[in-house]
Amino acid sequence: MASNGENGRHQEVGHKSLLQSDALYQFILETSVYPREPEAMKELREITAKHPWNLMTTSADEGQFLNMLLKLINAKNTMEIGVFTGYSLLATAMALPDDGKILAMDINRDNYEIGLPVIEKAGLAHKIEFREGPALPVLDQMIEDGKYHGTYDFIFVDADKDNYLNYHKRLINLVKVGGLIGYDNTLWNGSVVAPPDTPLRKYVRYYRDFVLELNKALAADSRIEICQLPVGDGITLCRRIS
Repeated sequence: MASNGENGRHQEVGHKSLLQSDALYQFILETSVYPREPEAMKELREITAKHPWNLMTTSADEGQFLNMLLKLINAKNTMEIGVFTGYSLLATAMALPDDGKILAMDINRDNYEIGLPVIEKAGLAHKIEFREGPALPVLDQMIEDGKYHGTYDFIFVDADKDNYLNYHKRLINLVKVGGLIGYDNTLWNGSVVAPPDTPLRKYVRYYRDFVLELNKALAADSRIEICQLPVGDGITLCRRIS
């Protein structure tokens, strides 16, 4: 259970934990997450570990959290914006009833198809409608059609941070009253509290202001109740109340 690496940070794939102790995070994984992780999710996690962009994946503890959350709210009709290889998508599909549905959107089908054989082997592919391409035009069309307003139980967003506010302006119309929207990465590597002169990776610095703007906007939005959790890289749950 020891930490790895010169700087003491362990090398778990998808590790975005904000816990100060690597040993504590490893304890959570080895005690509560990995022993209960379904075989299909373990397989997909290990496949994703070989991807050069593996840090884009949802962490195992967040996958477990999403799976339980969806069961608690009895979700049936869901949406996911940003799929990557499909770890969070698989966690969602496993939580839904057999006739549950997920509209999954991502700009890269190749990454989705890495995980698709695992999803198919688990007998869950029938729950997923995958659309390749930007999500905003799809959302605009759904809103224009009118018949999708207030029809989604849960929506998970883990995509381009510079469009999170644009997503929110649309998704608030599509999620039902009492339904949830989950925005991932809302603590953004802890950079949301970093002093201006803190050395940050280029992509972290670029998206930081967009994440800060989102946090402020969600806190001020009277149409939702919010709860921000330090799971993974931070996830903010928004419950629509009006």
